[in-house]
Amino acid sequence: MTSQVYIAVSIIILAIIAALVFFVAKKREKASLTPLAGVAFGFMLAGIFFGDDRMIGYGLMGMGVILAVVDIVRKLRNK
Repeated sequence: MTSQVYIAVSIIILAIIAALVFFVAKKREKASLTPLAGVAFGFMLAGIFFGDDRMIGYGLMGMGVILAVVDIVRKLRNK
C-alpha cells in the first residue's frame, strides 16, 4: 500500500514539474529539452512504472538522476 502511495505522489510531482516547465518556458525565450534530459526523464518514468521490483525501479530512477546531473553540468560549462 505504501509503495502505491509513493508512486502516486511521484507521478503527481512529475506532472506538476512538467506543467511548470511548460508554462515558464513559454514566458522565456524558447528553451528546448536536450536529448540527454529527455533520456533522463524517460529513465525516471520507467523507474516509476517498474517500481514493483525495487532493484529495477530504483536503478532506473538513479540512472535518470545521474543523467540529469550530467546534463546540468554540461549546460553550465557551455555558458
